[in-house]
Amino acid sequence: RGDITKITDVDAIVNAANERLQHGGGVAGAIVARGGRVIQEESNRVAPVPTGKAAITGAGNLKARWVIHAVGPVYRADDPRMDELLRSAAWSSLMLAHERGLKSIAFPAISSGIFGFPKKPCAAILISAALDFTVQYPDSTLRDIRFTIIDSPTVDVFLQEFKERFGVDQSG
Repeated sequence: RGDITKITDVDAIVNAANERLQHGGGVAGAIVARGGRVIQEESNRVAPVPTGKAAITGAGNLKARWVIHAVGPVYRADDPRMDELLRSAAWSSLMLAHERGLKSIAFPAISSGIFGFPKKPCAAILISAALDFTVQYPDSTLRDIRFTIIDSPTVDVFLQEFKERFGVDQSG
């Protein structure tokens, strides 16, 4: 549990972004508020980014060096592509970090806030994407993949997912 904008020991933080990379509210708004307008200015140059993809900018005044803007889906229960689009946004973020030779990355619960993605499947998809990435790229420089989530109910869902997968509490 924590504020992703205050992390001091990761190379990149992931922003839960919209396709236009306009960072007005939620995680995105907090990142620009703390990191400075330069993040929005850089985002304007790389936008738009399709749903399921990611782009990278500098991190302005944040302690992280990079912000990876992952565009997860706005949840629609009747759209069968939701899970794949969320997984693709996470995978694209991991690939950007890998391609840049980064060692560490922190994710929020992409799409589970104002985009309405249900928290339990969100946790399962994001954790699965991270695990699959480590299997597919065992020699990657990316060694520290973490989930940093500000609200306790969502943290509890992620902890439950870790417990179901591994039988242990991964909170520490």
